[in-house]
Amino acid sequence: MTSPLSLLDRIRQRLADVPQVVEKKMFGATAFLVNDKMCINAIERELMVRIDPAQHDELAAREGCSTVVMNGKPYRGYIDVDGAVLETDAALEEWVRRALAYNEKAPVSRKRRKD
Repeated sequence: MTSPLSLLDRIRQRLADVPQVVEKKMFGATAFLVNDKMCINAIERELMVRIDPAQHDELAAREGCSTVVMNGKPYRGYIDVDGAVLETDAALEEWVRRALAYNEKAPVSRKRRKD
């Protein structure tokens, strides 16, 4: 069953009890950082999810999923998930769970200096 809530609100619900979540505008979308690390990025009906790079090929091959590509460069460990496969709460929950599981062991991204 499709939820009447927006994708952002559905993600907020799933992260409500997670400590150290910060919502921030990034990449023209809304990013959810957990423990100062990008975890999930949502725009309209799509997600960009940071996952374990060891699971990348398997997850990118799923229907409605693909490798994140920015500036022509593919990013291993980051998956775009189309909204069509996120319509059920169970489907969204799976991706949030995967992102949170990897977040626990993911390295913190280096901050770029602004010169």
